[in-house]
Amino acid sequence: MPRPPVSVQLYTVRDALAADAGGTLQRLAELGFHCVEPFGLTEAADTLQPALAAAGLTAPTSHATLLGGAHAAAFAAAARVGVATVIDPYVPDERWTSRDDVTALAAELTEVARAAADHGLQVGYHNHWWELESRIDGSPALEVFADALGDGVVLELDTYWSAVGGVDPVALLGRLGERVVALHIKDGPVNREIDQQLPAGSGAMPIAEILAAAPHARPVIEFDAYGADLFDGIAESLAFVRTLGVEA
Repeated sequence: MPRPPVSVQLYTVRDALAADAGGTLQRLAELGFHCVEPFGLTEAADTLQPALAAAGLTAPTSHATLLGGAHAAAFAAAARVGVATVIDPYVPDERWTSRDDVTALAAELTEVARAAADHGLQVGYHNHWWELESRIDGSPALEVFADALGDGVVLELDTYWSAVGGVDPVALLGRLGERVVALHIKDGPVNREIDQQLPAGSGAMPIAEILAAAPHARPVIEFDAYGADLFDGIAESLAFVRTLGVEA
């Protein structure tokens, strides 16, 4: 199965998007992207749907809150925008400290996945550093979570936060296997200081090895923050992953 084309997480350009959604998406299309990954899908769908269409972009994956009863609204938004995989982007760190809490989270997301299947959708989870930093009987909490998930749930591995959490993302991808359908690709000195993040290929992350470890997964370029021009940084990241054989 060929690797899906590269995407970009719209959180990267959140300020520009809020000021001019259409112009921002058009600019990303002009950089060479054919797809993007929205955030806050439930709230953003009305604005995104026409702006994506005008820019000739698709949104195969998106972040949206799914847990705590939020999934129905997220599914409706996904249908409107044309999203196929809806990814819950955040569960706070205090819910990753015990096996009971982690397995309860896995059970809840598995139930959401069963509901999603009725809508022709797939659901997943995206990590930060704390799901890796927290250890349960010696294992990263994210791996305990993955082992407890039903087959209908996928993962989007934020490879940078995995490294910040103390877990080698290349080895982790080998253990998680094909459950990982997307990769957040970012670079920098591998710390929590988001304003120190750098374009892909400019920092300490082993991006070539990460991509090789998950040849089936969609790369999604992201900056949480960047000290220079964001669109230049995105363009540099896109150019770098293209040198590694990733298609736009």
